[in-house]
Amino acid sequence: MIHDLPRLRAPRAAALTVMALLLALANNTVLAQTVRLPTPIEKALARAQVPRDAVSLLVVDAAGKLPPRLSYRADVPMNPASVMKLVTTYAALDTLGPDFTWKTKITLDGNLAGGLLNGNMIVQGGGDPKLVVERLQALLMQVQANGARAIRGDIVLDRSAFATPAIDPGEFDGEPLRPYNAQPDALLINFKSLVMTFTPDIPNARALVRFEPPLAGVQVADTVPLVRAGRCGDWRSELRASMDNPNRIDFLGSYSSACGEKVWPSAYADPASFAARAMEGSWRQLGGLMTGSVRDASPQELAMLRKTGTLSGDRAAAQFESPSLPLLEIVRDVNKYSNNIMAQHLFLTLGLNTNPGQAKSGTLEAGRAALSAWWQKRLAGATPPVMDNGSGLSRSERITAASLSALLQQAAKGPMAANLADSLPVAGVDATMRERAKSVAGRAFVKTGSLRDVTALAGYADGNSGARYIVVGLINHPNAPAARGALDALVDWAVKEGGK
Repeated sequence: MIHDLPRLRAPRAAALTVMALLLALANNTVLAQTVRLPTPIEKALARAQVPRDAVSLLVVDAAGKLPPRLSYRADVPMNPASVMKLVTTYAALDTLGPDFTWKTKITLDGNLAGGLLNGNMIVQGGGDPKLVVERLQALLMQVQANGARAIRGDIVLDRSAFATPAIDPGEFDGEPLRPYNAQPDALLINFKSLVMTFTPDIPNARALVRFEPPLAGVQVADTVPLVRAGRCGDWRSELRASMDNPNRIDFLGSYSSACGEKVWPSAYADPASFAARAMEGSWRQLGGLMTGSVRDASPQELAMLRKTGTLSGDRAAAQFESPSLPLLEIVRDVNKYSNNIMAQHLFLTLGLNTNPGQAKSGTLEAGRAALSAWWQKRLAGATPPVMDNGSGLSRSERITAASLSALLQQAAKGPMAANLADSLPVAGVDATMRERAKSVAGRAFVKTGSLRDVTALAGYADGNSGARYIVVGLINHPNAPAARGALDALVDWAVKEGGK
C-alpha cells in the first residue's frame, strides 16, 4: 500500500490544482463585479444595455510610475477594431523611421527616339499607400516631357511587391463598394476608388458629374437631372446610381439643388482591373499614345527583366521614380481618419522590409512575423496581440487594454512620442473625435475604433493637474455602438482626474 501512495497523491494534487485555478477565476470574477466604475460610465453602460463583463477599461500614468487610477478587466483579450492601428503605426515608425518612403518606378524598356518608345513601359508599384491620381499623372507627365509620348508596345504593370490572397471585397460586411473594403495592392492608385463630384448647374436644370481617375473603357454619365428642393436629403440614394457594371456607371434618379457640390468616393465594381484602367486612362488623358494594352507582368517576364538588369535601370532607355509622402504623413492619415487600406500597406511593408533576403513580397504572414518579432524586442513583458492584417478591420484581431497601455507608455518614453501623439484625433476638435468628448476638447488625443459589435478608444489624456494619462476603453457586445458615451465619459473622467 505504501508504494501506491504516490499514484494516489498525483491525481489528488492535480484535482487540488484545478480547484485552486477555478477558485482564482471565481475570485477574479467576483472582484471584477465588485470594482466600482465611475458613475457616468456605469450610467452610460446601463443606458446602452451593455453588461460590465463586455467592457475593459484602464487609466494609468503615462510615465508608468504610479498605480493605475482605474483598472477593470485590463488583462482580457478584446477585439479593438481600428484601435489596432496604434500597434501597426507605432511599429512602423519605430522600425522604418518617420522619413521612410515607398517608390513607384517607370522603366522604358526598348529604343526611344523622336518621342516614340519601341518597346514596353514598365510601371513598378512599390506599395505607396497614397498614390493619388495627381501624383500618378505627375509621374506620367515627367515621362512624356522626357521624350516618350507614344508607346509602340504595352504598359506592363509590376505589382509583385505585395502578395495577398484574393478576397471578395464584400466578404467582411456585404458592402463591396465601400472604399474601406478595398484590398492592398503594390500599385494602389487612388485607393482603388472612383471619386465622383456633383455640381449643380441650375440654369440648365442639371448637375454636372466629374470623376477621377479616368478609367479606360468605363463610361460615366456626365450629367444627372437637377430638382429644386428646400433641403438636401439622402442625396446618394436619390441619385439611384447603377455601379455594378464595370464598363458603365449610370444615375437613374436626380440630384437636389439644395445639396450644393458634393463628393462621392466609391470602390470600383472590378477592383482587379482598376490599376490597368486608371493607368491607361491617365496616359491617354495626358495626350499619350499607345498601340498595345495595359497588362500585368507574368512572373517569368519579371524574372527575365531582373536578370537582364532592366528593372534596375542598367539596360533601360530611361527610368523615372516618384517617392511617396513620408511615413510620418501616412501614419497621420491612418490614425486621424482610420484608413484601413493604408494601415494594411504599413503592415505588409513591415513584412517586406524587416526580413531582408527572406521575403520577396510583402505578405500577411511576413507582416505578422515582423510584428511579433518587434513586439518581443520592445514589449516582451506585455501579452502580445493577435494580429490579422494590422488595420483592425478584422473579426479575429485581439489585444488587452494592458498591452495597449504598455505600447503607449513605451511610445511616450521614446523618440517617436510626439510623432505618434500628433497623429491621433483630438477630442472635440478633429477627425474621428470631432464630435466626441467635447467637455474636454483639446485635452485628449485618442485613436477610435468601431465595428458592428465593437467600440473602442485608446490614447493620451492631459489631466487637470498637468499629468498625462493613458486611457484605454474596449467594449465587445452587440450593443457596443450605443455605448460610445461610456468611453467618452472615461476620457472626461481621466482629464478631470475623477472630479466633476
